[in-house]
Amino acid sequence: MSLEHPFAQYVRILGKGKTGSRSLTEDEAREAMGMILRGEVQDVQLGAFLMLLRVKEESYQELAGFVRAVRDTVSAPSIPVDLDWASYAGKRRQLPWYLLAALALADSGVRVFMHGAAGHTAERVYSEYVLESMGVSPAKNWQDVSEKLDQSNFAYLPLSAFSPQLQRMIDLRNEFGLRSPVHTLSRLLNPLAAPYSLQSIFHPAYAENHQQAAAMLGQAHAAVFKGEAGEAERKPEAICRVKMVHCGELSEVEWPKLIDGRQDKQETLNIDDLVNAWREDKVEEYGKLAIIGTIAIALHLQSPELDQQHCLDRADNIWKNRDRTRLASR
Repeated sequence: MSLEHPFAQYVRILGKGKTGSRSLTEDEAREAMGMILRGEVQDVQLGAFLMLLRVKEESYQELAGFVRAVRDTVSAPSIPVDLDWASYAGKRRQLPWYLLAALALADSGVRVFMHGAAGHTAERVYSEYVLESMGVSPAKNWQDVSEKLDQSNFAYLPLSAFSPQLQRMIDLRNEFGLRSPVHTLSRLLNPLAAPYSLQSIFHPAYAENHQQAAAMLGQAHAAVFKGEAGEAERKPEAICRVKMVHCGELSEVEWPKLIDGRQDKQETLNIDDLVNAWREDKVEEYGKLAIIGTIAIALHLQSPELDQQHCLDRADNIWKNRDRTRLASR
């Protein structure tokens, strides 16, 4: 008699039909993801598990359990960092102005750690490649992260460098034709335990799950909002609702539009335009408002007692006082 595979119980919990299935508890999710990360699961089981979660939509308890399992396997050292910035979506309509926002914050004294995954969706540009093109080389390992933060207050580390198992699951997107819960949980990882976490989602319905999961994970301060293309970038032409976590208290802040009308999709995403914006202030209104609006959200996360206009004014000042020599001339 053949024995049932130990992982089968977790597939069964999710797949027993409308009346028999349920979400995993946090502990079950942690153990299931732990088995996946340890290579104890067959590929067919992994595919079934991820797609059942995709159809059901993961709960915040499941997300918290998954994140804890990943953190169990990530041997990150103690590196001082202020702001964790997740970047997993990529851009296709507009340039990644959020990168200039992150670098300007770094120039203002905020230690920014960004992590992400590249190349999993066609026709998008990703932080890793854009930063490299601008002369900001991604870190290779944790020692490199520490050195870059000490040198310039900014470091980007690819997911593949600290969790190759998760990167492999993200890369399955092209085989599934769908995103999986890995795209969601990666945004919550905060591997260096930064006190402030900035996350973005593409579908507004996911914002509350991110917020609840961050609170369950004990994240001291977090901001989650629908950003341009799913990256943590303020859309100037849209009302922006930001889900906040502050020491266990959940709230929501609404930011009004910064500009009227809808920005057309750019035919090409020219990285030179980012460099010229940084070095020479050659930037159209939309790009500048995206940068300043994004910085303002990060400032409000760090200082929730400040009103929005104060945050926008400070953001504008941070942008004006950036180190224009940081990016290499192209």
